[in-house]
Amino acid sequence: MTDDVLSELALLRDLGYTHLDLRVSVPLPAVVETAEAVDEDPWIALSAAAHECTRCRLAGTRTNVVFGVGNRNADLMFVGEAPGRDEDLKGEPFVGRAGQLLTDIIKAMKLTRDDVYIANVIKCRPPENRNPEPDELDACRPYIRQQVDLIRPKVIVALGRFGLQSLTGKSYGITAVRGQWLEYNGIKLMPTYHPAYLLRNPAGKKDVWLDMKKVMAELGIAV
Repeated sequence: MTDDVLSELALLRDLGYTHLDLRVSVPLPAVVETAEAVDEDPWIALSAAAHECTRCRLAGTRTNVVFGVGNRNADLMFVGEAPGRDEDLKGEPFVGRAGQLLTDIIKAMKLTRDDVYIANVIKCRPPENRNPEPDELDACRPYIRQQVDLIRPKVIVALGRFGLQSLTGKSYGITAVRGQWLEYNGIKLMPTYHPAYLLRNPAGKKDVWLDMKKVMAELGIAV
């Protein structure tokens, strides 16, 4: 498959054709623009591209790019929405109160943060933690999709509607599909509530735990 064809397929997928499967390690067009070393480790190239990115207005207000953290060979990947204040300051996803709750959920699943990979669909903090705008999601989407392509986890847990919608390209409501198995490029996808939502609505923790038990069963972890 030629580079031109691969680039065209990648562009189509980013426009919403999520059934296209690009499993070869070819950077998406947005990454190619800033990753100059063709033979460079794809993780290094992707991270460098994200840290240099100025594709949307959030580049002008961020303190740090929040790329992702964890096991690059993980069977389980958590995909959230956007960094908050604590994440923007530290440059690491899910380190504030919501992050502590996510850590507790991971521990309850008999795993650690080092066992999984954690990232957001938006790599820079929206001012005042507002919802990401559609053009910001579009600008950042190639990074999270390439991260998924490089990791190829067995299961993705989408935390909140923006994480879910940005991956799938569909306008799912998180309440409507929470706990139902979906699919992203041949990978099983479990939508559930974002930990920040659980801080405001503790009753939702029971639903999330039911969802995580399904994920554990899929991964062969005894409940």
